[in-house]
Parts: sequence; C-alpha cells; structure tokens
Amino acid sequence: MYLQHFGLRELPFSLTPNTQFFLNMASYHKAYNMLMVSLANAEGFIKIVGEVGTGKTMLCRKVLNTLEEDKENYITAYIPNPVLSPKGLFLAFAEELDIEIDQDVGHHRLLKAITERLIEASAQNKQVVLFIDEAHAMPEQTLEALRLLTNIETEQVKLFQVVLFAQPELDALLSQASLRQLRQRITFSFQIEALDREGIERYVVHRLATAGYNGPFLFSKRTLDYLYRASDGIPRVINILSHKALMVAFGKGERTVQVEHLKSAADDTEGVDIPSFNFRPALIALAGLAVSAALVFYLGGLYL
Repeated sequence: MYLQHFGLRELPFSLTPNTQFFLNMASYHKAYNMLMVSLANAEGFIKIVGEVGTGKTMLCRKVLNTLEEDKENYITAYIPNPVLSPKGLFLAFAEELDIEIDQDVGHHRLLKAITERLIEASAQNKQVVLFIDEAHAMPEQTLEALRLLTNIETEQVKLFQVVLFAQPELDALLSQASLRQLRQRITFSFQIEALDREGIERYVVHRLATAGYNGPFLFSKRTLDYLYRASDGIPRVINILSHKALMVAFGKGERTVQVEHLKSAADDTEGVDIPSFNFRPALIALAGLAVSAALVFYLGGLYL
C-alpha cells in the first residue's frame, strides 16, 4: 500500500469509526457538548440527526468511550442495529446490561429483570444510557415500545436515558400522529451538518497528521477545492476519494495528490461527480467581475 511511500503509520482515511481521528470541529463540538451536558442532567430522550456519512457513528463512539471511562457514574448500552421487534429490543438491552435471561422468557419477566437492574444501578448512583445507532430503521412498533420502556422511573429520577442517532428519515417517522408521545419526550435534538471548504482542509490535515504524516501538505489547494465540490462536504465520501487519490498518486510514484489523481478517484466511485479540469473558482470570479464591469459601462453609455 502507500503507507511507507507517504510516511504514514496507518491508513488516514479508513471508513471504520476510529475515535482517534475524531475532529472537534464546530458542528461536532456543539453536538458532543450538548450530549455530555444533557446526559449529566438526565434529560431522557436525545436525538442526533445527520445525512448518510456525516459522522454520526463516530460521534456516538466518541461519547460512548467518554462515558465508559467514567464507570463510577455511567453504565452504557449500545445497539448498532435496531431493526428489531419490541421483544428483540428488550432482549438486546438486557444483554447490554449483562442480564442473564433465557431468549424464550415471557414479556413480563423480561421487563421485570430490566427494571430490577435499572433500580440496582440507580441505587449505586449510576446513570444508564442506551445508545441506538441507525434509529431511523426501527419499526414503528419498536419505537413505541421504547417509549413505554422509558416509563420505568422512580418518583425522583428517570432510570435510564436514550440517545438516538439517525438519518433525517427518523424526523419523518416521528412526525406521524401515532408517535407524537415519543416526539414530545425528546428534550434535545441536534442536526449534524456537512463540512464547508475550510472544514474539509482541517479534516484532511487532521487525519493525515493523526496517521503519522509530518511532511509538506499532500493535497494542493486546488485539489481541496475539487474535493469539496466532489464530496459535498460528506466525511465518508471525503475518506473514499482521498484514500483512492493517494493510491493513484502512489501508483504513479508522485509525492503529492493533484487534481488528476482525485479525478481518477471520482471516476472510480459511484454517485460522485467532479468538476471539469477547466474549473477554476478564482478565474470564474474574475470573469464574472469583468462581465459586470462591461455591462455597467455599456448601460451607463446608454443614458449619457
């Protein structure tokens, strides 16, 4: 691979949600802080929404890791694939809470076992937090069952909190009248945005440095312009294109990533379009100014 060629310790643009590569940029910083404050205040339901590939799972893992380091105060449960029946969700939650119970257990006994575990954790002054990734894929009945499960509480405190990470489809699902009670339970919600042009440059620099690179910048400014337009600021697409572009540059024995390398990467990636090689933002801007000036001169002459 290209690691030795570019002086890298590991792949900088892997698609796995490695929290070592987490970049504390504006959108993610706000989401992370909102989550930590909300969880500390035991706010109940929290929702994080973002388009495909915007880094929801990375953020989820980052918060999970932070809470797992604080075992004196938190017990975490994580369900990455919530396409489950109501009972399947309860069983998955019980397993995450280390409750030993038979898969054929009845609903009442299952609910009782979960309740007892939650009360035990509360007596130890520990907060239980259930993280559900890809929550937009949950069946409607399972979402309603989750709401009913959160009714388990004492007179003073909620026995566990829920954080939903989802694509925008979850908002459409929650807009249904049948789920209005769950929608009302969501006390905090946050929308993760795609990266802007400056954000992409910081993102690429950060990931390369984290992977061990310490030489001259590998991506030219013009290459980053193209990367921004081709990826629409979506981190997953940035990773795919950057990884492939590095492979192309390595294959040609070159030490920097140029536009033609990115063009080859885009051509090899479905659903990605890239501007033509003739595209130059600065030249287009200057051309626009020149046209405007000519029009002003011409129109001014008409009225003299």
